[in-house]
Amino acid sequence: MNKLKGWLGIISILCIGVSSTIGQNYTTTTKWQTTFPDVGTFSSPRLSDLNGDNVLDVILGAGRKEFHACDTSVIALNGKTGELLWKVEARDQIFGTATLHDITGDKVDDVFICGRSAELIAINGATGEVIWRFLEGKNLAEIRELKWYNFYTPQIVRDLSGDGVGDLLVANGGDVLAEPFDTNRPPGYLLIIDAAKGNVLHKAEMPDGKEIYMSAIADDIDEDGDLDIIYGTGGETTGGHLYRTSLSALINNQLDQSVILATGPNKGFIAPPALADLDKDGVRDIICNSVDGRVLAFDGRDNSPLWGGNIPECEGYASLAIADINGDSYPDVFTDLAQGVWPDLKAVRPLLIDGKNGKLIFVDSLGFYQMSSPVIADLNGDTYPEGILSVNFFLPNAQGVKTIHNSLLAYDFKNRGKFALAPPQVGSNVGSTPWVGDMDNDGFMDIIYVQMTTPDHVYTYDGFRVIRIESKVKSDKVFWGAYMGSKGTGVERP
Repeated sequence: MNKLKGWLGIISILCIGVSSTIGQNYTTTTKWQTTFPDVGTFSSPRLSDLNGDNVLDVILGAGRKEFHACDTSVIALNGKTGELLWKVEARDQIFGTATLHDITGDKVDDVFICGRSAELIAINGATGEVIWRFLEGKNLAEIRELKWYNFYTPQIVRDLSGDGVGDLLVANGGDVLAEPFDTNRPPGYLLIIDAAKGNVLHKAEMPDGKEIYMSAIADDIDEDGDLDIIYGTGGETTGGHLYRTSLSALINNQLDQSVILATGPNKGFIAPPALADLDKDGVRDIICNSVDGRVLAFDGRDNSPLWGGNIPECEGYASLAIADINGDSYPDVFTDLAQGVWPDLKAVRPLLIDGKNGKLIFVDSLGFYQMSSPVIADLNGDTYPEGILSVNFFLPNAQGVKTIHNSLLAYDFKNRGKFALAPPQVGSNVGSTPWVGDMDNDGFMDIIYVQMTTPDHVYTYDGFRVIRIESKVKSDKVFWGAYMGSKGTGVERP
């Protein structure tokens, strides 16, 4: 087994070029663009047909500054036209990505979405009516007094309430008012919440007493009938652990028996992990970024390290995208790190790792900091998938003043080039991962992505746009099409 190794020594020969032959012939068309003034978003789009017109619609979280209520905190857009289908208010930012689950029995996905100040909302997908809201009626002071903090993107587990509807696994924690190096922070929790009613069914404290910022993932890795749960603790300036436990252990409040997969002495684990069978032994393995810049893989059969590496002076806040990229039939890992040390984060370092052996295939440096995750699709039909990543950069305006711009960049791994998927527009993207798939069943690939609209600030809440672009790429060539994968579960299934 490969021990952790640094990758820095080969970076200089692995940066890929700035153009690609497929980019010269690859074209997209903007289908629609919808702008929302006075609000911003860190949420990633999730899609489902909400209005029954056989075109997938777009669900997205939004909001204003922390601790500010907003009447446009969850939106649903008509996938065909970009028009607003419905919106929902919230008491604080909704930064999470929607989880879709029909609890009303109308065969339309309902929406579970989360954010700051214990916002966890169940919304009727067809109508936009709130089914339930966690701590309904409580103000921000009362919520803080009760020691509830951020909720993170939920996963669906089996029915534990006995009402015939699958319930929610979700993490809560992260005190935004804690000073950066204050180690006296409230612990995080894993919870099971009744999806139909919003009641807490089970609640267990982090075994190390640390805070949590990670969206936990759940999958029956060893196929023993008991869901495995992967979760992590710690943050930007506090140490933590990456853990593996089971649904039954959570139900029985036995998180103290969790297996420690990795430890971060000074920084924790924030970005959601991914599961994929890296060694092709029939059992999915665990891959995760750590805040201190490591990319780590563990054997799903016995939890032992498979491989690991790090880029010095980088930190990991983005999740991973998984697909066989180099053509050896083993899943590979495409992700991005941030150059620098929080809060002084600068360039983005995209990197491609051979999933079979952990070797670094390439690393690049581009733009400036963002924490959205990449997606993967074959854009030219050569059976070698391309990686797609949001990128922020500066361009001069007509007066020569540099302003922030954003676009989507595609990495052509086979030909070692990269090209823009869409023209740059004024604005930035901090944390919204693109969505790639076929929205209208025409057999061709669509892309949904998000940009803030302010030209001179990155962390801003005064406008964002949602964009749909169309292509002539066949839609069956999407491998990892959204945040935490095409299904939102963090699991790669070939």
